[in-house]
Amino acid sequence: MNYWLAVGPLGNWEAAFKHKNIWGLTVRQKHLWESLVQADTVLFYATQPISGVIGYGTVQTKFRQSEPLWPDEITQGKVIWPLRFEFNVEYCLPPNEWKTHAKTADVLKLKAGRGFQLVDDELARQVLSQFLPISELEEAERPLSLHEELKQKLIEIGKLQSYIAEPEYPFDIGKLDVVWRRIERSVPTYVFEIQVGGDLYHALAKLKHAFDLWNSRLFLVVSQENQEKARKLLLGSFHEISERIKFIELDKVDELYKRKRSYLDFERELGI
Repeated sequence: MNYWLAVGPLGNWEAAFKHKNIWGLTVRQKHLWESLVQADTVLFYATQPISGVIGYGTVQTKFRQSEPLWPDEITQGKVIWPLRFEFNVEYCLPPNEWKTHAKTADVLKLKAGRGFQLVDDELARQVLSQFLPISELEEAERPLSLHEELKQKLIEIGKLQSYIAEPEYPFDIGKLDVVWRRIERSVPTYVFEIQVGGDLYHALAKLKHAFDLWNSRLFLVVSQENQEKARKLLLGSFHEISERIKFIELDKVDELYKRKRSYLDFERELGI
């Protein structure tokens, strides 16, 4: 796996996220574009007026495109960056924190002037560590609870469907287990609460509040036994969302992930 630095002004990153996570290279950068492979890590480096990394993601697919997408292309009426690739967002700072919390290193600022390029593994990890309080190795070695395993699967499913999928999404009454957003600046379109144990009432309260705030699509991942308990609560305290909430049984999450993954792999095998 390689690490890449993708450099562009604020407006280009806003357009990239708006158009379902697409970045582009010029024809002169064809040798770099051809070197990109699926699962390579890309650091999102924003310039003008920011100078730092606002997030990172992984390369998914490469393609050519002849339609203008970024502000300069639209203004000039021509394609400047036709060699494009789609990426999954692994993490991105909220837009209101881009100017104040962008991550960087002195050597990275010097490199940014050269545009899209390979980055040394050690330097890339140094920057990523500012986003990740626990190293990837430590995270991999930590045994996952069923709750965490289901959460990670839902995040992967969201990414497979080109959503920005995030765990532990904060809002005014706590944190939602998983949310999917269409673009970086949007509110959660899909909201998931996972109920392996604990307080079912509180989980439903968070889902109801998400619906009140954003009109989100609501999902409760729960055992068959707890579904019956949830239905009783939906007849009373949470009757407003009784027709809005969908139940997903615990073992269906893994099945859904495997089917989505298999379907995507089959499409790539066919070159679609």
